[in-house]
Amino acid sequence: IKIKSLSSDSHVRMLEDCVQETIHEHNKLAANSDHLMQIQKCELVLIHTYPVGEDSLVSDRPKKELSPVLTSEVHSVRAGRHLATKLNVLVQQHFDLASTTITNIPMKEEQHANTSANYDVELLHHKEAHVDFLKSGDNHIGGNSREGTFKETVTLKWCTPRTNSVELHYCTGAYRISPVDVNSRPSSCLTNFLLNGRSVLLEQPRKSGSKVISHMLSSHGGEIFLHVLSSSRSILEDPPSISEGCGGRVTDYRITDFGEFMRENRLTPFLEPRYKIDGSLEIPLERAKDQLEKHTRYWPMIISQTTIFNMQAVVPLASVIVKEAMTDEDVLNCQKTIYNLVDMERKNDPLPISTVGTRGKGPKRDEQYRIMWNELETLVRAHINNSDKHQRVLECLMACRSKPPEEEERKKRGRKREDKEDKSEKLGKDYESDKPWQESERLKGLLDREKEDLAEAEVIKDSPDSPEPPNKKPLITMDEMPTVEKAKGPMSLLSLWSNRINTANSRKHQEFIGRLNSVNNKAELYQHLKEENGF
Repeated sequence: IKIKSLSSDSHVRMLEDCVQETIHEHNKLAANSDHLMQIQKCELVLIHTYPVGEDSLVSDRPKKELSPVLTSEVHSVRAGRHLATKLNVLVQQHFDLASTTITNIPMKEEQHANTSANYDVELLHHKEAHVDFLKSGDNHIGGNSREGTFKETVTLKWCTPRTNSVELHYCTGAYRISPVDVNSRPSSCLTNFLLNGRSVLLEQPRKSGSKVISHMLSSHGGEIFLHVLSSSRSILEDPPSISEGCGGRVTDYRITDFGEFMRENRLTPFLEPRYKIDGSLEIPLERAKDQLEKHTRYWPMIISQTTIFNMQAVVPLASVIVKEAMTDEDVLNCQKTIYNLVDMERKNDPLPISTVGTRGKGPKRDEQYRIMWNELETLVRAHINNSDKHQRVLECLMACRSKPPEEEERKKRGRKREDKEDKSEKLGKDYESDKPWQESERLKGLLDREKEDLAEAEVIKDSPDSPEPPNKKPLITMDEMPTVEKAKGPMSLLSLWSNRINTANSRKHQEFIGRLNSVNNKAELYQHLKEENGF
């Protein structure tokens, strides 16, 4: 590192040539010496300083390789405090350091011992202490670290210390720290506080939510370390449930299928080089990414979102359609699978349609097969650009989907018949529920009318001046009542009531012999005349 006031860019090139020639001479001398070592790598940093208020005559230049041994870079900076800040930045770049600013540190005022104010202290440490921030994408960058500084710092908030024990926290790393402003009073107070055996917890500043303690400051053997605390789930805990992930409360993931998917796409050592069709060398990593892309062009993650991947009959097609090149045997197996699905549809076999979140019986059988065919077409179309044989599989699928007109007519008639049966079944249920009550009311009205007629006849008969009773229509007995057609299924209330009345009436009188010997309630008269005449 050379700090100098340079006159022009040509002055910079002259210094670079001088350093390069010196290194060359030294290496030539060290090659013939037993106690000298050659210079294998040298980084030349030229810092051009110029007075405040003037313009720089030398332009900045990033790192440039002058030879296999020498690299050079140029920085222009104003003299004074700007030079110290620039050196601070260069030190961080060279030693892979990062900056952390601790905010809201309570310190007592020198003038007023009973009051305290909050101060900020900037610390330098290895950048590995921020690796968790970089992984999560949350850098907590609070802007420039100090006035006039061109580097960024991570801001952490002071927590009131409650413990002196370091072993109570699960640490993933510890890195030495150094205050940027060593001689300032806040840095001195913080250093003395930690060297007395105290520990300070640091939390990530958040606008909302619970606070996250990510780091801790503590001293060991007279040196201060920044400890990185594990803010994520510990490896000692049980693994999280799959429902705690991005999907929320989704529980029907295709976990078994995903395990099989991982087994089919494992990475293996690539021993022999392979070449593409155009003659270029095939890169193993690119080939693995290409295969992974083919296998995931259509791969539903949830069981309820797919039909074909829940059917064993589709496995032969789904396993070979993702190949980059198919054989004639593979095409034949895919065609057989499609024909088997057509046969299943003709037999009206049920499909594993998920009914999660739906009410009732779910979609009809024709709708289930329409969903299945659409999903199968989506899977095949995702791979038709792989080869011509993939196109043949799609052509077979489309030919089987386009049914002849008589097949479509038969399907329509079947759908109409199913709708008619559903409607009649619904109406029948409504009628059966109303019919027993209607029949029981009618029967009750007949019995009440019969009782009134009997009472009226008794009154007329007992009175002394009563005329002859008027001719009335014969009463309808229970046996002559039209029999109610028995309904299928459980016995109705009317049937139970009719059976009870018939049984009670049969015990009160002796049945007419003609009715006993009748056929279909029809008795033949004058049978003896036919017997006497020899008929």
